[in-house]
Amino acid sequence: MQTTLHAIATTNPSFKQSQTKLAHFMTQVESLSTALQRRIPAIYVNSAIDWRYSCLADYGGEPESFEFYPPNWGLQPFPSTALRNTTYSTHATVLAVDAASKALHQSHYVAQDITHLIVVSCTGFSAPGVDVQIIQQLELIPTVARTSIGFMGCHAALNGLKSADNICQSDPNAIVLMVCVELCTLHFQIEDSIESIVTNALFSDGAAAVILSTAPTVQPGKALVYRGGHSLVMPNSQDLMSWTIGDTGFLMGLSSRVPETIGTNIASYIDGILDSHGLSLADLSFWAVHPGGIQIIRQVQTALNLAQSQLQESYDVLRNYGNMSSPTVLFILKQILERLSQDELPTQHQLGGAMAFGPGLTLECALFEVV
Repeated sequence: MQTTLHAIATTNPSFKQSQTKLAHFMTQVESLSTALQRRIPAIYVNSAIDWRYSCLADYGGEPESFEFYPPNWGLQPFPSTALRNTTYSTHATVLAVDAASKALHQSHYVAQDITHLIVVSCTGFSAPGVDVQIIQQLELIPTVARTSIGFMGCHAALNGLKSADNICQSDPNAIVLMVCVELCTLHFQIEDSIESIVTNALFSDGAAAVILSTAPTVQPGKALVYRGGHSLVMPNSQDLMSWTIGDTGFLMGLSSRVPETIGTNIASYIDGILDSHGLSLADLSFWAVHPGGIQIIRQVQTALNLAQSQLQESYDVLRNYGNMSSPTVLFILKQILERLSQDELPTQHQLGGAMAFGPGLTLECALFEVV
């Protein structure tokens, strides 16, 4: 039995802003020092991001039109974690239900077929949560088995796929719906540091949903078989990336050493994974690399000696959406499938890999085959 990804659907909130406009917004924030404000435009230009999405209308606006932030450029009193989490509960549900509905529409399954539901998120908490809202609004069966994967960060979708594969392999009748939803822009911070400025320049909001089972695909060349997942927590790297809960939202710690550290370790990690499958880099025709930032993609490209064309979808998703945390790698896989299905060359049985990175510092990889 092989676990097949029958459909990948993506969605974003309605508020879309150019990176240029967002940079201008950031330069107006009064709590930032003049020296940092002057660096903002260059940081945003060099991010290789053109557009980002948010569940909040405030970004790019003026204080008199703010709905989430107080009507002043000091943004004071700064929104509390409680307010951010309440806002998350409302908007995350809308995105998650939309992504799940689209995935069902793209597949040959209906809502009542779903036996297992996996919800992945690290940008908010509630109970009853997004999973219950999906069940109720899409009218999934009330006995659907539920799994929540929380606070793992950008690589969590690959952990979700690993869990979905375990379910499908243990139960041939299982039909799994996995939904990743992140509202990263809720946790914008105004710390007067270059690390905070860089973090604010990267993150965006989005959701993605996948339907998996061991049934054969009904769309040859447009589905993926999951060939295995692997994880590595790098030693002595816990201080490089963190995601903690503060009084004014969730706080991102992101060291400038992350890209280099990934670049140093990725080749031996990938070689070991491929060797365990009897494969080499030459056997893989596509890659979905999570764009934690432009330097991370470049480090992976250099370390694995890949052509830019092999990572084009990773560059494109970064440019058009920014870093949406866990759903991002699914956006990339969806675009890869769309490109492969349009190629004149046969697409079936092409092999590829996906990788993402998170606190730990953790490297997560999965292998896929087009079927």
